[in-house]
Amino acid sequence: MARIGILTGGGDCPGLNAVIRAVTRKGVNVYGHAIVGYRDGWRGVLENRTMHLTPENTSGILHRGGTILGSSRTNPFKEDRGVELVKENLKAEHIDSLIAIGGEDTLGVADKLTDTRDVLVVGVPKTIDNDLNATDYTFGFQTAVQICTDAIDRLHTTAESHNRVMVVEVMGRHAGWIAIHSGLAGGADAILVPEKPFDVEEVCEHIRHRHHRGRTFSIVVVAEGATPKEGAETLQSNEKDAFGHVRLGGIGVWLENEIESRTGYETRVTILGHMQRGGTPTAYDRVLATRFGIAAIDAVEDGDFGKMVALQGTNIVRVPLGAAVGELKTVDQSLFDAAAVFFG
Repeated sequence: MARIGILTGGGDCPGLNAVIRAVTRKGVNVYGHAIVGYRDGWRGVLENRTMHLTPENTSGILHRGGTILGSSRTNPFKEDRGVELVKENLKAEHIDSLIAIGGEDTLGVADKLTDTRDVLVVGVPKTIDNDLNATDYTFGFQTAVQICTDAIDRLHTTAESHNRVMVVEVMGRHAGWIAIHSGLAGGADAILVPEKPFDVEEVCEHIRHRHHRGRTFSIVVVAEGATPKEGAETLQSNEKDAFGHVRLGGIGVWLENEIESRTGYETRVTILGHMQRGGTPTAYDRVLATRFGIAAIDAVEDGDFGKMVALQGTNIVRVPLGAAVGELKTVDQSLFDAAAVFFG
């Protein structure tokens, strides 16, 4: 019997509990391993805070959002003696290997620890932004898109009733997957993504064109990381987290003011924010997260460490952790071109 650690790091995401449940269920019932959950991501490893996971105490969590283990954006490589503490605490708990569930940052730490050859890690991709390389989709993304699409559907009716322009700000720091998918599904009249700096006057011209054709309202979906070609400052804070990320926010408000001042049309902004992270995962994300969890514990059983489980086509495969975190996956031009057919 082996002792397998598991942690969830970074932003919470619908489907995390489904992964934990799957790892525990198969790890205990099929392989006879002990599963040790670390609380609050890498911080829990640094502080040696654990909970014993069993099929019994992970029962009934499949449909729950968030993570029963908690999460944080702690980076052991930025902490004093961080890497040494990780190794010491894993050894103290007799942990044979670790399953890390997270995005670019959490798995980046896992990749670096793997390089030390002292920590055996298998990664599970998690990010609602869907910007991790080497996997077609990450769990949580479809749930976030559905939440945004539902919001856009609701905003259509109030926008039409008041002859307003509605700006909807969604998540997406470096990649516009949520914006492009929800905007396309929700019938947005303009979609602005981080991959393509936008001309705000061009956006306004789209809106004027709609009004000239008798359409008295418009919906503009903008990713939080989108930037105008003019380079306007959209950051709320210059503070950085442990991975060097600046807190984003403000592009929606800036766009609201620019559109109204340039067109004269009444404009309102809705910032969906953490609504996109919360709540019940969709059926798709529950199934994908469950498949990832099963594949992760299978990789541990096979001794195939330094890998991340990934969805490619309809199959779950294993890819090197470095391939997943080396470069972000951004929106391809063909998808943006498909959405652009409906702009303006």
